[in-house]
Order: sequence, then structure tokens, then C-alpha cells
Amino acid sequence: MYAINDACIDELDGSCVEVCPVDCIYEGLTKRYIHPRECVDCGACLSTCPVDAIMEPDEAEDNPAAFDDNARFFDEPLPGCDQPLGDPGGAGPLGPVGADTPTVAAHTKAN
Repeated sequence: MYAINDACIDELDGSCVEVCPVDCIYEGLTKRYIHPRECVDCGACLSTCPVDAIMEPDEAEDNPAAFDDNARFFDEPLPGCDQPLGDPGGAGPLGPVGADTPTVAAHTKAN
């Protein structure tokens, strides 16, 4: 499974979404998230990210917080939502979610 780290906050470029063959990169309010159960680990998104925010599965041990936060986006109710997103089956039909995980919402990106 791939994950997107905090370098993506306020950087909703979308290049990664355009190359994802399974539509598993979802848009929160200020950050994108890769669905851990929909991702097929193809790596197509890696080279398109303008801020190098996409992390490969072998980086999970070094940065578990980023991988955990990506999973929380789908598995826990987001602020203002009663239910978790779960497995929507693709980001395109769902569209922008309009919320981030509490961790990302509380994060202030350094300039």
C-alpha cells in the first residue's frame, strides 16, 4: 500500500489522480489520501507528485504515522461525518470529500 504524507497539505495538484489506474486517490479538504484497500501498488503515482509526498510500502516502517493517517481517512468518521467513508469503490464518483483527518486538520504547514 502507498500513502501520502504531509507534504501534500495545501498541494492538491492532481497529477497523481490522473495516472492512477484504479481511482484510489481521494481528495480531502487540503490533502489527498490513497485508499489502502483499493491501491494495487503499481507505483504509477510516484513520479507525478510535484512535492514527493507519495510514500512506497517499504517506507511504512520509517513513517508509520503517514500510513496510519491515510487509513484513518477511510476507517474513522471524519469531522462533520457520522460514518466512515469505508470502501466507496473509486474517488471519481465520490468527488472531493471536504474534510481531512483530525491530524491533517490540526496541522499547520510550514512555509
